[in-house]
Amino acid sequence: MAFKIYTKTGDKGSTSLIGGVRVPKNHIRIESYGTVDELNSQLGLVRDLCPREDVSEWLREVQDRLFTLGSELATAPDKTIRMKLPDLHDSDISWLEQRMDAMNESLPEMRSFILPGGNASGSACHVARCICRRAERICVGMESAGEVVPEFAIRYLNRLSDFLFVLARYITHQAGGEDLPWRARV
Repeated sequence: MAFKIYTKTGDKGSTSLIGGVRVPKNHIRIESYGTVDELNSQLGLVRDLCPREDVSEWLREVQDRLFTLGSELATAPDKTIRMKLPDLHDSDISWLEQRMDAMNESLPEMRSFILPGGNASGSACHVARCICRRAERICVGMESAGEVVPEFAIRYLNRLSDFLFVLARYITHQAGGEDLPWRARV
């Protein structure tokens, strides 16, 4: 028999964290890993829209790290769990920085703020950047509220949003597009 995806245990508005602790579905911890999941799904769309193999490989790596982060955020902080979960490391942040540095070498210098756009995959990447920033804000809010936040979560999300900004520009430029400079009305 196939595994059933529905359990009916959440029908009254609560869910379980890894470790068995039940919380309301609007708990900030659920919001945090739900937003990371939304980001991961958006990156899948970017991969589907962008024909570049390098971008696909990079985003596949990021998606893997987001599953790691999501599992850390979904774990009840006060419970000892038996399963071994992966975690984030300094090297994951360095990896993002190295890719940004390499992409920046092929991009024109930015002389103003830019408007999101340029092509479908670049625009989808800008949406991912915004979702990433929201995930970061939620994690900062968790920390401010006294919730346990994984050690590298905020740093990783901060650097990832920078990476996604550079990647959006890279995707657009590699497709022959240009940055759309923002011109403030005077």
